[in-house]
Amino acid sequence: MGDRPLSIIHGPPLDEEAGVGALTLNGWLEQVCAAGGEREALVFYENGERISWSYADLMAEARRVASALLACGTGKGTRVGVLMTNRPEFLSAVWGVALAGGVATALNTFSTATEFEHLLEASGISVLLMERRVLKKDFAAMLAEIEPQVRTVMPGAIASTRLPFLRHVAAIGGGEGAIEDWGAFLSRGDGLSPALVDVVSATVTPADPAVLFFSSGSTAKPKGILSAHRAVALQLWRWRRFYQTGPDARAWSANGFFFSGNFGMAIGGALTAGGSLVLQSTFQPEEALDLMACEKATMAIAWPHQWAQLAAAPNWLEVDLSAMKYVDPSHAFGRHPTISTDWDEPMSAYGNTETFTISSIYESGTSMEERAGSAGKPQPGLTFKIVDPLTGEIVPVGEPGEIAVKGVTLMMGYIGEPLDETLDEQGFFATGDAGHVDAEGRLYWSGRLNDIIKTGGANVSPLEVDAAIRKCPGVKVNQTVGVPHDTLGELVVTAVVPHEGAVLEEGAIRQFARETLASYKVPRRVLFFAENELETTGSAKIKTADLRELVAARIAAEG
Repeated sequence: MGDRPLSIIHGPPLDEEAGVGALTLNGWLEQVCAAGGEREALVFYENGERISWSYADLMAEARRVASALLACGTGKGTRVGVLMTNRPEFLSAVWGVALAGGVATALNTFSTATEFEHLLEASGISVLLMERRVLKKDFAAMLAEIEPQVRTVMPGAIASTRLPFLRHVAAIGGGEGAIEDWGAFLSRGDGLSPALVDVVSATVTPADPAVLFFSSGSTAKPKGILSAHRAVALQLWRWRRFYQTGPDARAWSANGFFFSGNFGMAIGGALTAGGSLVLQSTFQPEEALDLMACEKATMAIAWPHQWAQLAAAPNWLEVDLSAMKYVDPSHAFGRHPTISTDWDEPMSAYGNTETFTISSIYESGTSMEERAGSAGKPQPGLTFKIVDPLTGEIVPVGEPGEIAVKGVTLMMGYIGEPLDETLDEQGFFATGDAGHVDAEGRLYWSGRLNDIIKTGGANVSPLEVDAAIRKCPGVKVNQTVGVPHDTLGELVVTAVVPHEGAVLEEGAIRQFARETLASYKVPRRVLFFAENELETTGSAKIKTADLRELVAARIAAEG
């Protein structure tokens, strides 16, 4: 390696970071609610009723949850499950847990019965606060299948050998058996002195565990990721800076806050700035557009496939979205005829649930020249290194390897795994992502190490291929994988779900890809699927291993 510098880059010192307040969830809530007062913090529609909470309401409702939890006997560090879509009670539950000194455990409402059982067993929650029904799922019935005594015992009397820590369950949408109605649960705290919540909340420190989130489980069962108050609070403060939002931020989102990214982006981006949340419980494109128009949303937070679904909705050209400000005009959504904005989304970014969202970024307004196609620079208090995946040695600047990170927002650990088995000797977490750094201290991400396709001696990032093909008219969902091939090593194959009514041909999509991709990156095959043929994770990612098997079987069947 000679005198070539090594691939290790540092963010600024944490004490130099501006715009950061209290470093506990409790402190963040107190500060934003004191500043917000009677301004609207969120709006939500249910059964035709418009529900609006001010910042003062949010604080009051969180304190009600905290009082109820303390009345249930929760203590410092008690894990409390929150199984809800994006609705007001999700926020009051998470912050109520924080005020009561507990650990808010965010559970995915996309979970199947098997996944739900795994989350309950792995998390070790003592209290479950849930939304009883989400679309066609009845979580009360699913819980009773796992532990039948839920149907027969009284609230607070659960004593399960399957779920040995679980004692209390409260549900929005009605209770029965051991499941307590939401209103009855809240009334448990009516007799407690408000001073008790204050005293308990004051015991919480930035080093205490705050939240337990689960990975999406694209290759295995979801892992529980425990994060400290400091990590989560820092990110909530930072998203205002990342987005450059102000009090005019009215952020629509239907993406579950049980994903750390959506939690930070929407809650941090809007409420830290003194704005408000426009909540949608589940993503329905036509309803979402009407909601944005009615509530004069200025910001929309969605996954890539959702932008396309919004643009394909039947009312797309009928709605007035002229209030939109924090929307990137390069998106299909940003090109709506009523939207006029020059805001740019901070897409130059990298992060993981293990660092509770973003660890490297260029905030909105950074020039393309400075970004240079990178994923930004390390955030304050964070350090990256690029290592050889086999030896763990740091590689020279510019050379590819595995991204490893350590610092102030790094997780406390995976539940059930010793920390020394997760971090290296220097305290770095190996992310499993491929990338490199340049001489300017910028980080570049090129995809998952185990997803990189090796074809004809060259490396192909499926993310790059997907980004190119996603722009092809008529493509609704697409994902690229490598399948074994006798001479090439792996064959580049893209699976495509067309929009309803779209007529797509394999040759036309390959020709479209050739316009922006090098020849070796162009898929050798494009296969078409119905959406229900592709199993997805809760974050709407197609499970890579499953897709690889499905594609290989299709090709084999074709001979």
